[in-house]
Amino acid sequence: MSMIDTPNITVLERYLDLTATRQALISSNVANIDTPGYKTVDIDFDREMSRAMADPSGPVTPVVEHVQGLIERPDGNNVNIDRESLLLSQTQMQFTAAIQLMRAEFRNLTDAIGGGS
Repeated sequence: MSMIDTPNITVLERYLDLTATRQALISSNVANIDTPGYKTVDIDFDREMSRAMADPSGPVTPVVEHVQGLIERPDGNNVNIDRESLLLSQTQMQFTAAIQLMRAEFRNLTDAIGGGS
């Protein structure tokens, strides 16, 4: 634990880790859009965030699952580019918002250290 660990920073770190993981999975799905037999993978973000916060000192190890209920093409691939594009956009907005909150938290710490001046 370092001196800059605050409850807000811990939550934001976990959130950023999960959004980065999800972005990597989405990118992998898109990269495999033409791979025969490839199945779309993702994480249940809300469940994984709850798990990550249950043990704030432990590593973030999300469970990656195959996405059920997607239409499968004749080659066995079920990647849907519309779904992946929407999730990628959503994940990018989540990441950007978390970064802005992290900056605000560091600004508050800096102000507290400097006596509010």
